[in-house]
Amino acid sequence: MLAAGEGTRMRSPRPKPLHLLCGRPMVSFILDAVSDARATFVVVGHGATWVEKELRARHGDALSFVEQSEQLGTGHAVATALPAILDVVGDVDVDVVIVPGDTPLLRRATLSELVARHREGQAAMTVLSAVLEDPSGYGRIVRDRDGRFTRIVEERDASPEERQIHEVNTSVMVVRAALLGPGLRRVGRQNAQHEYYLTDLVGVLREAGHATAAVPVDDALEVMGVNDRSQLAGAEREMRRRINERWMQRGVTMWDPRHTYVDADVELAADVSLLPGTVLRGRTTVAAGAIIGPHAHLEDVTVGEGARIATVTVTRAVIGERADVGAYAVLEAGVVLEAGARVAPGDHLSA
Repeated sequence: MLAAGEGTRMRSPRPKPLHLLCGRPMVSFILDAVSDARATFVVVGHGATWVEKELRARHGDALSFVEQSEQLGTGHAVATALPAILDVVGDVDVDVVIVPGDTPLLRRATLSELVARHREGQAAMTVLSAVLEDPSGYGRIVRDRDGRFTRIVEERDASPEERQIHEVNTSVMVVRAALLGPGLRRVGRQNAQHEYYLTDLVGVLREAGHATAAVPVDDALEVMGVNDRSQLAGAEREMRRRINERWMQRGVTMWDPRHTYVDADVELAADVSLLPGTVLRGRTTVAAGAIIGPHAHLEDVTVGEGARIATVTVTRAVIGERADVGAYAVLEAGVVLEAGARVAPGDHLSA
């Protein structure tokens, strides 16, 4: 289930969940990370109809959407979704994984490990934390003298001493479903933002005698929130690094991975070679043995086996097997090159 994360840096204009990251809506990467869940609930607010349409087109009908008409905090968001969750799980006391919609770098393996640690510790609630050199803007993880996790304090409500804590809340957590309802009913709005903080559930559960835990993530980059355009650019760099690494491990040659840009939905075969400055976007597919670049820009293009494409910009075209497209040739949208075709440098082909 997804919920908006409190306690992260807030600047305007803020990237939206559907803002593109490597050619895909940012929230789509999070939905991939939670795809092992029995059921997935997406809490939506402003523009709910548009968000639902876009995500269903990509992820199908496996998602359930819950509209939060009033944005009264993440505790309120989860409470809004709770009836739908309980309707699906019934009387079974399952674990509910709660993930904010602005952490696209979160890995599926990290969530699996968090759930495993939660169950091993028999906790009522387990929070994924991160240790940051600069924790400003984030809620702090408060522990007692014995290192036991006791509560989360949002920065606006933190004392000067608490603001010196470097372990922060990531807003990623696991909670037993049977305790969500009773616990959330005891969460109030006595804070600087006058919102229902989901993080206050930690104190509520501890007061009721339940165990809680905070587990630090190995790589804090995974839980970096995207709250401004600078952070969006940082997430884009890391996601593109991951994409390039994955393709190179599958046999794709990249002469300069730092200057090769491949969108998340691009498909590459083994033995493809990408020269520096190459940009592959949209639903581009490239067959084995093709050589592309340098500085080629392809979007929604199908490239056949053994094709050679030099420095060109092509959109919505088909380039056949062993075709050769010379530098600075112009291929209009809709062009279909037959196998073995040759396009001389600077030529112009119409559809």
